[in-house]
Amino acid sequence: MIIGVPREVKESEHRVAMVAGDVAALVKAGHRVLIEKDAGLASGIGDAQYAQAGAEIVAAAVEVWRRAEMIVKVKEPVALEYDRLQEGQILFTYLHLSAEPRLTEALLQKNVKAIAYETIELDDGSLPLLIPMSEVAGRMSVQLGARLLEKGGGGKGIMLSGVPGVPRGRVSIIGGGTAGSNAVKIAVGMGAQVNVLDVNQRRLAVLDDIYGNNINTLISNTDNIAAAVRNCDLLIGSVLLTGAKAPQLVTAEMIDTMETGSVVVDISIDQGGCIETSHPTSHAEPSFTHNGIVHCAISNMPGIVPRTSTYAITNVTFAYVHMLAKLGFESALQHSKPLRKGLNTAHGKIVHQAVAESLRGKTA
Repeated sequence: MIIGVPREVKESEHRVAMVAGDVAALVKAGHRVLIEKDAGLASGIGDAQYAQAGAEIVAAAVEVWRRAEMIVKVKEPVALEYDRLQEGQILFTYLHLSAEPRLTEALLQKNVKAIAYETIELDDGSLPLLIPMSEVAGRMSVQLGARLLEKGGGGKGIMLSGVPGVPRGRVSIIGGGTAGSNAVKIAVGMGAQVNVLDVNQRRLAVLDDIYGNNINTLISNTDNIAAAVRNCDLLIGSVLLTGAKAPQLVTAEMIDTMETGSVVVDISIDQGGCIETSHPTSHAEPSFTHNGIVHCAISNMPGIVPRTSTYAITNVTFAYVHMLAKLGFESALQHSKPLRKGLNTAHGKIVHQAVAESLRGKTA
């Protein structure tokens, strides 16, 4: 198979979808790998390393897209890439189609066989290709929130750790999954007062066993969310429904109860966001202020730490890339139930139920 890896073009996206070791393994197995020039540079992987591993370095992105039977990316194609999609091509990347009706239309029109990292699911319900980036995003959310709480970031001018004789910062985390639990880890490590809310009692019990009296665990319901939002300095939204648009659990009315200079970080923004007042931001312009509350909702948060993120994501994606290349699209999906769950579009149709339900009425 001919596998193409274009350079990521989303703003401040510095990750790359394949490392040199992956290239070497694919070439050894008899496949051809096309790497766009400088695709890995920001992740510390130069063209010479890819060439030594057996890749063909291609100067133009359009050539990579035109020649490849399968495109492997990190982030969803942006508008300038829609015309580069080839009829019947395999696309393997994060997609988040429930928040991307225009991209979905482009995939359907080109009959692209699009497999989304974030909907590949194991029998136990875990999302192995989402976990490493959720870990990164969860940890970074507290770092970003702490900086924005500084006066220079627009916040109220507090340290999460406090100092002797001064109260610690208050952090509320909505969602105790992978991103949320990693946010808990960093917030506790920084010395903050931490509330974590989730609908899953067993998940809260696990977090309680780990952190004990260092956190407060609360069942996620409207009253508890409202109180947690009202009484925090930093609010982190980390709610996920596989393949579906994130539910907006935090309303604008709740946000209006926060103290001026408080900070909101919405990790769920890739799936539309779980906070009503948030909208996508970027690393170049990470925040905006709504009614005195600082909001941060960067849709590719791990992209700013590419040396960590690239290796973390390729550690888990490569086995699926290799399977698709070795067996071909149809056989690989027959062989792998997780890959079948990852399939979002094929033959001009949306084939993932949650994605289809989220986009009902938004695509032709």
